[in-house]
Amino acid sequence: MILRGRAISPGRAEGSVVKVDEAFSFLGGVSGSTGDLNIGSKKNISGKVFVFPKGKGSTVGSFVVYDLMVHGKAPAAIINREAETIVATGAVISSVPMVDSVDTDVIAEGDEIAVDGDEGTIEIKNARHVRVVSSAILVEGKILLLRRPADAKSFPDAWSLVAGKIEPGEDPEQAARREIFEETQISVSDPDASVPPVYVREGDVIWEVFPFLYRLDKADPMLNHENTDFIWAEVGDLKSKIPNTVPLTHKVVSEMLTSLKG
Repeated sequence: MILRGRAISPGRAEGSVVKVDEAFSFLGGVSGSTGDLNIGSKKNISGKVFVFPKGKGSTVGSFVVYDLMVHGKAPAAIINREAETIVATGAVISSVPMVDSVDTDVIAEGDEIAVDGDEGTIEIKNARHVRVVSSAILVEGKILLLRRPADAKSFPDAWSLVAGKIEPGEDPEQAARREIFEETQISVSDPDASVPPVYVREGDVIWEVFPFLYRLDKADPMLNHENTDFIWAEVGDLKSKIPNTVPLTHKVVSEMLTSLKG
């Protein structure tokens, strides 16, 4: 699975991931002589692909990265969601390949990753890439949610939009129309809104999800074997009142509705 980001510091490197899920400061956050992290459980970033959302803290943090390099304890590469000047400077002066503009949520601790700081790409070697569509059916201000079976291979017992894999030879819009009819017997034409694809991690699979929204005057879903139940949900309920929704459901629906109003 290859993700495209932005090149920050040149060079290529490979290694296993050490991940921190919050903004990280090299000053105080890591020992410059050993590579040991000073936060949470004991981890060491020496020779690892160090993944965290963004940097924070004093400009001295740049020189902590350099100190790691001097002691032979620098990370093999750095991946951020959003590059911050302190970290970027430290990576450049220490010749540590760095890429940002990557969704760090889809990278897991222990992943084997190749980082290309020249091209701004990362390859997650142990993850499979699957392209899917996820369609919101909007009727009178409510969104159709389908319940997946408890023994489903992906997201068991979760509530989702009308979703399915993109078959060979299909484009995403064709797949969306087909999946909607197969799963609900509802016919649609062109989508009323869409947003760029998002990525969702589940085990060793990274789902590349193409979201669409269809606004209909009425709809009477007739489910096939792929789902066990359906509800019409208020958009505001998707975030907190309906338990166990597929990740990012509320986010993509909200973005598509905003785009629709625009």
